[in-house]
Amino acid sequence: MGTMIDVMIPEGQLEGTEATLQSWLVAPGDLVKKDQPLAELETDKVTMEVAAPADGVVAQLIAGEGDQVAVGMLLATLGDEAVITSSVTGSENAHPVAVSAQASTVPPESVIPVGARLSPAVRRILREHPVDLNQVQGSGKAGRITKCDLLAYLKNAPVPAQSVAPVTTATVKPASVAGQSGLASTLRPHSKMRSRIAEHMVDSLLHTAPHVTSIFEADLSAIQRHRAKHKAEFADKGVKLTYSAYFVAAAARALQAVPEVNSQFHQDVLELFHDCNIGVGTALGNEGLVVPVIHQAQDLNLIGIARRLQQMTDAARDNTLKPADMQGGTFTISNHGVSGSLVATPIIINQPQSAILGIGKLEKRVIVKEIEGVDTMVIRPMCYVSLSIDHRALDGFQTNSFLATLVDELESWPLD
Repeated sequence: MGTMIDVMIPEGQLEGTEATLQSWLVAPGDLVKKDQPLAELETDKVTMEVAAPADGVVAQLIAGEGDQVAVGMLLATLGDEAVITSSVTGSENAHPVAVSAQASTVPPESVIPVGARLSPAVRRILREHPVDLNQVQGSGKAGRITKCDLLAYLKNAPVPAQSVAPVTTATVKPASVAGQSGLASTLRPHSKMRSRIAEHMVDSLLHTAPHVTSIFEADLSAIQRHRAKHKAEFADKGVKLTYSAYFVAAAARALQAVPEVNSQFHQDVLELFHDCNIGVGTALGNEGLVVPVIHQAQDLNLIGIARRLQQMTDAARDNTLKPADMQGGTFTISNHGVSGSLVATPIIINQPQSAILGIGKLEKRVIVKEIEGVDTMVIRPMCYVSLSIDHRALDGFQTNSFLATLVDELESWPLD
């Protein structure tokens, strides 16, 4: 009689986040290796994988697709060949397998290179669209194939004869009922992420924090010069130097100068945090957005912040963020300007934080500068920066002090 191995969600992996078993990546009888992905879980923020705790054979899938799961819950069992022979394939008393009748594994038409590491998002596309991954050029770390790589390949690849629908960034299944408006429409069910974002935004703006927004203007000439001088140097070290890295660094310094902004309001006290754990909003297209956190940003130099930003952004777009990557934030930056927005107000506070920084589009504008005592019109790279605050915790004094410090940091950035 062989040994049975339980497959459960490891302690601390969800950290209190609700999860749904989205899909199984294996079937009973499959041989698996330790750390091989077995299933995908969808939380309100990320899609994550449950890996095999040891080498073995899939004996039984206990949790079904669509089930709500929690830490410590038994999802499946693994065993050796003897266990499979007796309990799955050769026994009339084998336990039923709680799994969808539809195949959850990658179709046989898909060709996957040996040892390929694929994100849940990539696996999800492969289950619906046969692809020879040897033909796909990966742009991720160490040549890893990302969701964007696969979508780009499918967009340009010949459509197979059996294909019934083009691939899109989000699969939309028309609802079988008429839209409430009475007009021709398609009903797209909310994902867990979108539903959670909706609840969080309504709660923050309407039920929790009275929002007030202050807006300043920043001349980005100094950081533009610094970036031009050091961009290639950073690239040689494998780090992309973005404007966001400067905003995070400047925000960390401003938070230290005005610690009340780096806080959480309680009924009897204002909790001032010692570390500047700065979250950066990252859009995922129609799927929603996530806020990965750069922990202890005050202790990182510019290249450290840029490297961490790059890691987090790649993980967000590759759907490999872990819940811990988005927890513990004390302050958030929304760089809404990357999509062309000049000003957004109010940017809704990421509860239970006390403030959120908005960065508008960088654009050249004519402004008036006093040069040698003469008012002179000059062209400068400018952007609007805004701070939306919880007025229970902060007043205009702290808000404007923070923005003044932030702008001063950006405008006086040293060249070296």
